[in-house]
Amino acid sequence: MDEKLPPPSPEEQEQRLETERVTRRSFLMNVGIALNAAVAIAIATPVVGYLLGPVLRRKDYLQWISLGETAEFTPGETRLVTFRDPFANSWDGDTANIPAYVRCSEPGKFTVFAINCAHLGCPVRWFSESQLFMCPCHGGVYYADGSRASGPPERGLFTYELKVEGGKLMINAGQMPTLQNRASAAPCPGSTPAPNESALVKRIEPCPGTKASTIG
Repeated sequence: MDEKLPPPSPEEQEQRLETERVTRRSFLMNVGIALNAAVAIAIATPVVGYLLGPVLRRKDYLQWISLGETAEFTPGETRLVTFRDPFANSWDGDTANIPAYVRCSEPGKFTVFAINCAHLGCPVRWFSESQLFMCPCHGGVYYADGSRASGPPERGLFTYELKVEGGKLMINAGQMPTLQNRASAAPCPGSTPAPNESALVKRIEPCPGTKASTIG
């Protein structure tokens, strides 16, 4: 005959109940910690991606994009072109297409102008009849070489860094050319500014001998 085990003492019963309570409490705590961690990661991921995006994609800022074969640009003409934003997402559509003006002043010599007016960024239009760029917003006018002709802008049109490689005209399209990344904090060494020259123009115009955005 099987011997019956003696019933547990009250102390043993209490110990078993306490062990079950501790185990249940630990399980629920671990589940709560896991859920909180998952929520924290879901919230932090886009924030961290936004903060570290410029660092992680630093090489993209130096991405060179082809505007076409150099033979496609006729000497003496200025032509409107469009290139794709190197940071475009698949859902950006046509908004990621960026226009610019390519001027071929003579065979092998190119300048690529940003379409934005140097005043407040409105898109300028090229008029081949008058050989002028004109801004429809506030009346800014630029000569064919991009220099300021009249109106509120205090400087000429911004230009892209460019090069010719494999017979193609390439521009550094990773960053829009603006006052923010073209301004210089110090005047050119040994330069003497003109007495009537605007302080803003003195600060942002390139120094003689520096690398220009024209290939010739």
